[in-house]
Amino acid sequence: MVCVDAGVCKMKTLIIAKENDMGMVEIEIKSDCPNILKMSWRLEPMSPYAEVEAEFHESEVYKLANDSIPHTACPVPAGIVKALEVAGGLGLKRNSTISFISDESEAGLK
Repeated sequence: MVCVDAGVCKMKTLIIAKENDMGMVEIEIKSDCPNILKMSWRLEPMSPYAEVEAEFHESEVYKLANDSIPHTACPVPAGIVKALEVAGGLGLKRNSTISFISDESEAGLK
């Protein structure tokens, strides 16, 4: 399960991704956002390999996002892909963040 707080819109999305017996990942979405819900109605079980390896413009998640979400900066599609990746056994569970900083030194780059 992944919870995405989209930020300034204050809308939250819960993404539940589970691998089925056929090796496909089924995604269930609960969201405060009507656009995310609209997108979720069209989500079908996906191959984690195909989706994670796809180019952005070929990703089913991003194609559906393009058709349903009017705000390109929405972090939910990335959350869906991360949930799909982990549920399919292709990635490890580790939190991702987007942080606003006031100075480059706060980035923690080496």
